[in-house]
Amino acid sequence: MKACASPFPFWFPMRRWLENLEQFAIDVILGRRHGARAALLRGFLYLLSLVYARLVQLRLYLYRKRIFRERALGCLVISIGNLTVGGTGKTPVVEKFARALQAGGRRVAILSRGYKSVAKPTKRSWLDRLRGKEPDPPRIVSDGQSLLLDSLTAGDEPYMLANNLKDVIVLVDKDRVKSGLYAIREMKADTLLLDDGLQYLHLKHRLDIVLIDRQAPFGNEFLLPRGTLREPPPNLRRASYIFITKGTGQPNDELIARIRRYNRTAEIIECAHQPLYLQDVYTGEQLPLARLTNTYIGSLCGIAAPESFEHGLRELGAKIELAKHFTDHHRYSEAELQSFINRCIRRDLDMIVTTEKDAVRFPRLTKPEVPIYFLRVEILILSGHETWEHCVARICQPQPMLSPERFFS
Repeated sequence: MKACASPFPFWFPMRRWLENLEQFAIDVILGRRHGARAALLRGFLYLLSLVYARLVQLRLYLYRKRIFRERALGCLVISIGNLTVGGTGKTPVVEKFARALQAGGRRVAILSRGYKSVAKPTKRSWLDRLRGKEPDPPRIVSDGQSLLLDSLTAGDEPYMLANNLKDVIVLVDKDRVKSGLYAIREMKADTLLLDDGLQYLHLKHRLDIVLIDRQAPFGNEFLLPRGTLREPPPNLRRASYIFITKGTGQPNDELIARIRRYNRTAEIIECAHQPLYLQDVYTGEQLPLARLTNTYIGSLCGIAAPESFEHGLRELGAKIELAKHFTDHHRYSEAELQSFINRCIRRDLDMIVTTEKDAVRFPRLTKPEVPIYFLRVEILILSGHETWEHCVARICQPQPMLSPERFFS
């Protein structure tokens, strides 16, 4: 896997300040900060969340009554998303779907908004937009043959998907209608996977796959900005299939009973994130998971649920001597990475272990003093195998391909 060097070192102080502010807000929301100021802020955020809840429901109502119109593109659109902000392990599920549909004969394109990616400057001026000139095409992370962008321009998740899926198109654009149309017309896609698409109502979905993290199914039960819910739990009724992620093999009866209060018909599939092997971030060398047993390591990650990652490492037998967390989607500087390496050297640690999503955001280093590995994982279906196979077969059945132009005429 190719690491990415940031071309914006001068921006690091401002970025660090913004990330510290973001982390402070997260700590307040999750109740990690105490005292009068934190309590007052939580109260203020709660009032804002009441307004947010009304706006969410109003938007859904306007689409349901067709005051706001969704666009149909004439091909299969499958949305994979969640009710909460981050932490459900969505990217490996998107990868599993893409592999299964591609193996089933589908020409698959993944449409992502490229969260926290840095777009190249556009050649179009505001005057061009007013004149209605043709918009810039979406960023092509992969054309199904080659990886065309780095993780900074693509975003970490689209880059990771494109790097792992050699025969799947990956496009990035905030306007998923535009990128979907491009995938159909220019790249002959017949199936669109809408990454993080539950709330993207402007593009009509045929199926809504909703992920629920068994460890924190509905976040802290509050809506944004007081909590981590994007929508109230009853909105789970829009789901066609529900994936309970990060399973351990233990029964999820209570969670399933609650899900059934909101959605009585959606098929439920329980799955786990199964570790496969360790891979060196810079050399590509792979090690078996057994290498972690009784090994003293440093854990480094910038994801929504770092505790889940560290718990998984301990389950594999690793002894975590140092752990460093950054905010989700954090882009590492060389100084930050070298500082952590130096701390690991002083502790005489054997290796540093990170996530695959973090690895694509690392700067390029020439042979670090402590080897750095990412943990490669894939989705393992624990229960609902027949449901999974039926879901894939349902999507892969030949569908009449309609011309997208008829939907825009």
